[in-house]
Amino acid sequence: MDFALPEHLPGLLAEMDAFIEAEIKPLEREHIQYFDQRREYARTDWENGGIPRREWEDLLDEMRRRADAAGWLRYGLPARFGGRDGSNLDMAVIREHLAHKGLGLHNDLQDESSIVGNFPQVIMMDRFGTEAQKSEWVEAVLTGKRSMAFGLTEPGHGSDATWLETTAVADGDGWIINGTKRWNTGVHRATHDLIFARTSGEPGQARGITAFLVPTDAPGFHVPFYWWTFNMPTDHGEVELKDVRVPGDAVLGEVDRGLEVGQTFLHENRIRQAASSLGAAQYCIDRAVAYAGDRVVFGKPLAVNQAVQWPLVELQTEAQMVRLLVRYAAAQLDANHHMEVSDKVSMANYRANRLVCEAADRAMQVHGGIGYSRHEPFEHIYRHHRRYRITEGAEEIQMRRIAQRLFGFGKAAK
Repeated sequence: MDFALPEHLPGLLAEMDAFIEAEIKPLEREHIQYFDQRREYARTDWENGGIPRREWEDLLDEMRRRADAAGWLRYGLPARFGGRDGSNLDMAVIREHLAHKGLGLHNDLQDESSIVGNFPQVIMMDRFGTEAQKSEWVEAVLTGKRSMAFGLTEPGHGSDATWLETTAVADGDGWIINGTKRWNTGVHRATHDLIFARTSGEPGQARGITAFLVPTDAPGFHVPFYWWTFNMPTDHGEVELKDVRVPGDAVLGEVDRGLEVGQTFLHENRIRQAASSLGAAQYCIDRAVAYAGDRVVFGKPLAVNQAVQWPLVELQTEAQMVRLLVRYAAAQLDANHHMEVSDKVSMANYRANRLVCEAADRAMQVHGGIGYSRHEPFEHIYRHHRRYRITEGAEEIQMRRIAQRLFGFGKAAK
């Protein structure tokens, strides 16, 4: 087996770094309050539900505009959408590389914002949308004219998505939707919310759930509050739908088969999320190793102590194993239907997300008091990545998926 990167990637990463230094780092330095110890305070509109400040999001928009103009933003999308047909393996290597560079405007994980964009909404639209929907949505999403929140989780139902209680009832040439959704990320600026609702069948059945593109300004669509979280600002809204009417063409995909749409969203996110977690973990390990070599205590470098060496050795070993797993899973995702390799994606995702939390915690410990402060990035990295062990499927759900394949349970058996 060849473990070398595809020939085009090393040069591509060097070009990307040059673009960051020339176009993005100067912009970051002009707005350094969003990246130093003030970052959480500067980014958050504390008096408006804790959502991101518009000035902060305007800066992210400018970063994306520059990246798009330079040909980077759409790299992972098909050429017909202005992309460069980047593979899942490409995206895994790129996402790891960018996160390994540390905090910065080039790749702000708190907002899933990067010079190389992650566009699961576009991929969903490409796979499941009608021609009319693609025409309305694809370019609009890429340029920011339209945006889509994701309404699957409910107050009483998270991982148990097939038990959701939101309903949609046919009404003439449209649908009437009623229910409540939780953790609708980005709904504060979204033009639409992708709402999953039961349209037939019984609770617990996968079939009978439909995905609807619901305008956020529709009568009966209401965001009563945003959940304040471990990492701020927050854009995770609670959404209430009371007799919200949408037309028939608001359905994305087939009626009663909406979970297929949702699975596409999750798998596309999981492999990129895993790669980003791996990159951030490697950043923490590298910083801890460098500090241990420079820090002198009791007359000798901190690094000579085995109590410091061995935890970092364990983490470095784990990082290398996870790297191989992430790239293997990404390559498998390129070669197969995403449901065929969902167990491999889940393996990479839960191990990488767990690794970065352990690496950030160890970096804090090695740095001592300064590592615990907000003047170092480790607390921010930990607080952000800790959510990945819950979102896009909690790690227990990922392990359940692997167990289905391993033990031959249910439809996931192979």
